[in-house]
Amino acid sequence: MALLGARLGARHEAVAEDHPARGEDSGGGAGPLPGLALAAAGVAAAWGVHLLVPAVPVLSAAIVLGVLAAHLPGVRPFVRGACRPGLTLAGKRLMRIGVVLLGLRLGLGDVLGLGGDTVAMVVAVVAATFCGTVWLGRRLGLPGDQPLLIATGYSICGASAIGAVGEVRRSEERDVATSVALVTLCGTLAIGVLPLLQGPLGLDAVQFGRWVGAGVHDVGQVVATAQTAGPAALEEAVLVKLLRVALLAPLVALVALGALRGARGGRAARRAGEARRTRTARRARGERPPLVPLFVLGFLAMVALRTTGLVPGTALHAADLAKEVLLAAALFGLGSAVHLPTLARTGPRVAALGLGAWLVIGAASYGGVLLTT
Repeated sequence: MALLGARLGARHEAVAEDHPARGEDSGGGAGPLPGLALAAAGVAAAWGVHLLVPAVPVLSAAIVLGVLAAHLPGVRPFVRGACRPGLTLAGKRLMRIGVVLLGLRLGLGDVLGLGGDTVAMVVAVVAATFCGTVWLGRRLGLPGDQPLLIATGYSICGASAIGAVGEVRRSEERDVATSVALVTLCGTLAIGVLPLLQGPLGLDAVQFGRWVGAGVHDVGQVVATAQTAGPAALEEAVLVKLLRVALLAPLVALVALGALRGARGGRAARRAGEARRTRTARRARGERPPLVPLFVLGFLAMVALRTTGLVPGTALHAADLAKEVLLAAALFGLGSAVHLPTLARTGPRVAALGLGAWLVIGAASYGGVLLTT
């Protein structure tokens, strides 16, 4: 670990000693089972929190509990040690499966029913939010893939999108965890803030629903926010939100294409230490990021399956429940990778990016709704 600290440099020395980036040597050969068991316990606890306080989504509770587990004195040694391999597995592999199942929420007919002007509005909002957030994050000097990941989470569908792009980019676990924490926090705050703005902004129920669908990150957060304005608002919000979810596949493909071009051009590695050595070894073996990752193809396949109308309602309900459990386990695993002292060092810049991105997507979606309704 001292070698890793030296490679990472003085800036990240404390992080390397306190919080292994990948946890390769911290599991003591225990395998993934202890970490997966801890993630399962975290999911059960998150569900309990949601049942006690319905306003708190399961996914939001899961990541908060993961962060707490990483810092509780009695649990932290296990999170850093025997449970690390399984928690990392949950944060990566289970996230992929959850993203695939997310495709069953969306049918092609739902998208076409929104109309061309709404589709164009959503695409424009996603593009403006993504590009604006990446630009602002770079200007603020955020490290690694954080600007890209935060931009993805804000513009598409929160933690699921961050996990998908993080897989394609092979992002550092701490970058993914920090981005998920920020996007989850802001999306949760939207549940309380946006309903207060409906009256001052002069939005009727349909307009408010579209604004929420175009501007709030996670599907559960969209539902919790839009239902305050009634059934019409909720229906519009979910349809617009699912249209944003449909843009996950092309965005991931574009990110993968960028990574592929970077590998072909021999671009210098962006990160120091272990991440640099890992990518160098992959290029030496001729490995390159796929243009369209397998789990994205799975997502598209689920969309096509839902479009056929052949999937019974009971199967859709079961798949939705499985998706929620898998994503909650993944977010618990990602939350356990958050190292608060490290996060505090870039806290003001991360908070500034979160606020800036929130203003961008809020203003862009508000303008888009006024133009299309």
